[in-house]
Amino acid sequence: MSNDHEKAWENCLRIVKDNVPAISFRTWFEPIVPVKLEENVLTIQVPSPFFYEYLEEQYIDILRKTLRKELGTGAKLEYSVVVDNNNTVDSKPYTVKLPTNNNKSIKNRPLSAPLTQEEKSIKNPFVIPGIQKLHIDPQLKMDNTFDNFVEGECNRLARSAGFAVAQNPGGTAFNPLMIYGNSGLGKTHLAQAIGIEVKERYPEKVVLYVNANKFQTQFAEATRNNNRNDFLHFYQMIDVLIIDDVQEFAGKEKTQETFFHIFNHLHQTGKQLILTSDKPPIELKGLEQRLLSRFKWGLTADLQIPDFETRMNILRKKIYKDGIEIPEEVLEYVASHINTNVRELEGALISLLAQATLNKKEITLDLAIKMVNKLVKNTRREISIDFITKVVCDYFGMPVENLQAKTRKREIVQARQIAMFFSKSMTKSSLASIGSQIGGKDHATVLHACKTVSNLKDTDKNFRVYIDEIERKLKM
Repeated sequence: MSNDHEKAWENCLRIVKDNVPAISFRTWFEPIVPVKLEENVLTIQVPSPFFYEYLEEQYIDILRKTLRKELGTGAKLEYSVVVDNNNTVDSKPYTVKLPTNNNKSIKNRPLSAPLTQEEKSIKNPFVIPGIQKLHIDPQLKMDNTFDNFVEGECNRLARSAGFAVAQNPGGTAFNPLMIYGNSGLGKTHLAQAIGIEVKERYPEKVVLYVNANKFQTQFAEATRNNNRNDFLHFYQMIDVLIIDDVQEFAGKEKTQETFFHIFNHLHQTGKQLILTSDKPPIELKGLEQRLLSRFKWGLTADLQIPDFETRMNILRKKIYKDGIEIPEEVLEYVASHINTNVRELEGALISLLAQATLNKKEITLDLAIKMVNKLVKNTRREISIDFITKVVCDYFGMPVENLQAKTRKREIVQARQIAMFFSKSMTKSSLASIGSQIGGKDHATVLHACKTVSNLKDTDKNFRVYIDEIERKLKM
């Protein structure tokens, strides 16, 4: 019958659903489409090469057993992997020939930026000029390992993909690997864990971690010293390049252009790129479209706020590592009330230990309640530029879109300036990043806006009322 493959797959799904977590079933099995069933060979279509690789790594045993139960011991599974909108690649049983950079069906094929200078003469911006390739310090914090990264539903996809990259850097379908999420959820830890694992498995590979702001500073210095080519060539010889906080490239056109060429060269030569950001590529503002499209080539995985069980595991692992005993009820209280991010959770535990040690008190539930209440009360919520613009626009009764409009209407210009003023004082974003997200302006415009608001606040009584009321709303 023409629908035998659908019935067979439906029967398989019933078994799989009883044996995997609900969220995993929705993520990894519901998107699969059965294609055909011929002579006990079931062909299924999966959305991407990464999807196939993850199924093979995590769920091949349950798939094999389920299929053999449904179709007999001679059952086989074949994949049809979607490469482009209308192109697929068929495979042999349990293997797929993944697309390479030379596959013409893949969109946005990377351009070449060849290395034209001898490695021994390349200047290393991290140490001294003339240092050789093998001596480059990876700039990794050695405590940020996979063993110290607690896995949970909130980060399982990103961690699994990261570990797969570490086992085969540059050889998987997820290159680049982009990890995004709010501050304090472990993006830097996970990105560095990949680098540490690569160095352990492949000591000869050159791994480098660098924050986007550090990259920008080095680029500016290289430009001043007429060493831009040396800077470009240095980064083109890295095997695994980890760029943290790529959103900080916003509004920095020359830096983006240079990184664009570095990205192209590394990707085309089979090197691995790992990026972190506070937002997914589609929400990043102030970055060139050609760069954003390359960020989407591989896998984009998010880190979410850890659930209660994961927070408990993080605390247990921390005290076990430090050789400390804390009552379970204390851990449960801390995990229940510190639920924003991992950094604050670990900070609460450190504060609790400090209180007990300095005051020579036993770690009890009462002590935890006092410490957590004080910590939660004094901890300021992390404020984003998007949140600031919304509060400002709500206050003046205008849509957020008005701040992006190219207009010189006084009320809109003033609201935009106020949003820039609070973004500078309440976030860690650079002036260029603030400008790119609020009206597509440059850093000089943001600086002028901040000075204007500050002057009006000091000289105009009514304007000062606006600022004070908006500030209260932002801190509520």
